[in-house]
Amino acid sequence: MLSHFYLHIKRYPVPDYRVDGLILPVWLIGPVVPWTTVARLARVLVQVKVTLTITLRNLTGDMAKRTTASKKVSSAESGSWPTIGVSVVIFALRPRGDSQELAVLLVRRESPPFAGLWALPGGWVHTGEGLEESARRHLLTKTGLRAAYLEQLYTFGRPDRDPREHRIAVAYYALVPGEPVDPSAGQREANWFSVDRLPKKLAFDNHEILRYALWRLRNKVSYADVAFQLLPTSFTLSELREVYEVILDRKLDPTNFRRKVEASGTIVPTSSRVEGGAHRPPRLYRAQRRNLPEPAPLN
Repeated sequence: MLSHFYLHIKRYPVPDYRVDGLILPVWLIGPVVPWTTVARLARVLVQVKVTLTITLRNLTGDMAKRTTASKKVSSAESGSWPTIGVSVVIFALRPRGDSQELAVLLVRRESPPFAGLWALPGGWVHTGEGLEESARRHLLTKTGLRAAYLEQLYTFGRPDRDPREHRIAVAYYALVPGEPVDPSAGQREANWFSVDRLPKKLAFDNHEILRYALWRLRNKVSYADVAFQLLPTSFTLSELREVYEVILDRKLDPTNFRRKVEASGTIVPTSSRVEGGAHRPPRLYRAQRRNLPEPAPLN
């Protein structure tokens, strides 16, 4: 009969015992065991309970870690690899007061991750599609623009750049000549931003991609015909110099610039001049498109 009776420790005043809800069977301690022995036995059982709880928690944590590691190994063994996408940096010149500024085109993301933030145009590379082909497709469908100049920039593959998965981005940069085209023709909300006044927060690692693209453009403009991609077919030396100044973000000496550009063989004069004006109209030039070895800086 005693095995069916229980003594609830919480209901009795045991001075040195403080555990709620611990129940000891009477047949374990006997009907005549002193209360001090009961309290001591209770403390032992509590210690056993705590030890078991901690041990189980540690085992659970170890099992979770092993499961995660096992998933990673099995994922690699099953042939699961990072996905590939493209990102495009689109540069253009746009008016700013009496001068021009270098601008970049961004699109607003509609869905997570980074919903509502501005980002570079881009997306997945389809199976059987070339990288540049994919970059041009995303550029056209999302912004309505066709790039006159498109060059592979760099590959960005930090594992945490996309919170959804490990996704490698092959970045390109493009130049749009003349007045920037209205980007509302694309599928996404798009807008031009000055490279000096970008949004503080962009999606993914787009700030890093933009910094690298601007660094590449400023380095390459000194020795290649990149600047001509931002000009109409015919242009004046002043217009060409302004493009260099906007890209390099510094003023150039007009006389020194003219001498070096004419000596480089990258431009040829035409028989036309700018119409109108009170003074002698400036001559128009066209580009002699070719890539040259890197010369001295234009300053």
